Amino acid sequence: MLRRTLPRLASVKDRVAGAAKSAVKGDEHFPALKGHPAARVHAREAAEKQAGLAAAEEEKKRGGKAATVKEFQIYRWNPDAHGRPFLQSYFVDLGTCGPMVLDVLQKIKSEHDSTLAFRRSCREGICGSCSMNIDGVNTVACLKPIDTDTSTATMITPLPHMYVVKDLVVDLTNFYQQYKSIEPWLKTKRPAPEGREHAQSPGERRKLDGLYECILCACCSTACPSYWWNSEDFLGPAALLHAYRWVSDSRDDYGEERIQALSEGWDKLYRCRMIKSCTAACPKSLDPATAISALKTMHQLRKA
Repeated sequence: MLRRTLPRLASVKDRVAGAAKSAVKGDEHFPALKGHPAARVHAREAAEKQAGLAAAEEEKKRGGKAATVKEFQIYRWNPDAHGRPFLQSYFVDLGTCGPMVLDVLQKIKSEHDSTLAFRRSCREGICGSCSMNIDGVNTVACLKPIDTDTSTATMITPLPHMYVVKDLVVDLTNFYQQYKSIEPWLKTKRPAPEGREHAQSPGERRKLDGLYECILCACCSTACPSYWWNSEDFLGPAALLHAYRWVSDSRDDYGEERIQALSEGWDKLYRCRMIKSCTAACPKSLDPATAISALKTMHQLRKA
């Protein structure tokens, strides 16, 4: 039996969007992250909180009362136990742990409770495996800095409105099937010149920036109210972002057909209400809402 989780109705949109805006103003400390607001926010947050944690560790060494042990409340549910889901508390010494939430989860699994289930792979924000809801915000645990405020607990739950397989692991079968349905590969009507690859100018390639970086973590789709209530029909922000990526590719010859396929059946594309929770939740600073709006515009122009 799979169990469906309910979302924590925190102000996800306002919280993440506000943080992104503050990062866009400029930060000379992280020049390599230019154009990536979410990463800049996380980098600054991690640096500041680790500095504060180091100061607390120094105070402890001098005999002070600084606290470095923090409570983490983690969603637990085992389909074989026939019990109801619950939040289990774990207390971790942040001074012996890495700076990201994924570091805490791995420490808990290796030292506290080996039965805890969660997905992880690259730990570099590339694979999207460790996506989950942390303190009410969908994100990937490997890029989310630990909140070092030990006076409050950090709550970690599965992605909202998804069927839970076990603990923090959700069933992404439908999500991947929807991604497959948009045929995310290059489709051409002509062979490549001289049997080589299809060439692309630098300007044409730049049109794909902000589209190809999607890691299919499902943070955007599971933050979308339209997807919560219509996940069987509405393709969701992630799949539609990828659809727009191939429509925008100068090498692809099936743009018209792709848009036609998306418009067959009102639910696939037009269930989007432009709430923009998807854009606010994206840990890679992408903008699925704008991509969906562009697809709608292309379809309407074809009809005109």
